[in-house]
Amino acid sequence: MSRLAIPTLDTALEASKPVLTAVQKQLGAVPNLFRLIANSPVALEAFTGFHGALTRSLDVKTRERIALAVAEVNGCDYCLSAHSYLGANLAKLSAEEIALNRKGGSADGKAAAAVAFAAKVARERGHVSEADIAAVRAAGFGDGEIVEIVAHVALNVFTNFLNETAKTDIDFPVVRRAEAA
Repeated sequence: MSRLAIPTLDTALEASKPVLTAVQKQLGAVPNLFRLIANSPVALEAFTGFHGALTRSLDVKTRERIALAVAEVNGCDYCLSAHSYLGANLAKLSAEEIALNRKGGSADGKAAAAVAFAAKVARERGHVSEADIAAVRAAGFGDGEIVEIVAHVALNVFTNFLNETAKTDIDFPVVRRAEAA
């Protein structure tokens, strides 16, 4: 059970209801993550603004791959569950690709560089080397796209940390983080 309130659309704060209604219209449901963030209309506005803007960056497959890698690094089962579902159903990633993404890789060479870089940014809290930057550039990413990769890491770190803090009830088919070897 979640340690923080997960309001319904009816019980959410009035200032959060328009955003939750828009999410419901877009997705057909309001995932627990959005309802959790709705406890703070300011945080909900910030999250949906950042998230919405970032949907115009990179491609959907790369965005989902990054989300999977970061969720695995941070051990967030809610986000692993959500992005495994979205990766398969929205981005059309195969089960094999999702497994590689969770390990910080990809069967696609360019995507592998982005995912490895994103995982390293998350793991090392941004303390990456010149070689890390060179590798992602060599794969064809420019400085703007590198900024976007880091932005996606930051967005996913927020949701990972919030969901782990709250122990948000998982409302997707459940996926658990890999145990450390």
